[in-house]
Amino acid sequence: MASSESPAVSDVKVFVPTQDLTTSLAFYQALGWQCNWQSEGLAEIELAGVRLFLQAFYVKEWAENFMIYLTIEDAAAWYVHVQRVLATGAFPNARVNPPKPEPYGALVTYVWDPCGVLLHCAQPTNAPN
Repeated sequence: MASSESPAVSDVKVFVPTQDLTTSLAFYQALGWQCNWQSEGLAEIELAGVRLFLQAFYVKEWAENFMIYLTIEDAAAWYVHVQRVLATGAFPNARVNPPKPEPYGALVTYVWDPCGVLLHCAQPTNAPN
């Protein structure tokens, strides 16, 4: 009979696609992520104690359906921050939308990274809209 308890897990990370690892890494760093290490084809980035792997692997349909949810304190401030990053012209394929109230109770600034990965920068509003 199998045990009802799972073995311990000490960390969970996801592999995020990039069309160009160097460009995506620069984009995430410009947003405030720290690069912990980088090797050929892979980089570990960190923000708010959460780590992700950026990988040199790209399938358009997968990248454009990949999403990362960030809980933030100020969706408007993130919108301005991302606009400043994009104004440099270094990331022509990246884009940002102004904050939008969502029915599940968050004000969300949507950010698309250079290869189409969608970041939900969500400020909880504590009340469904």
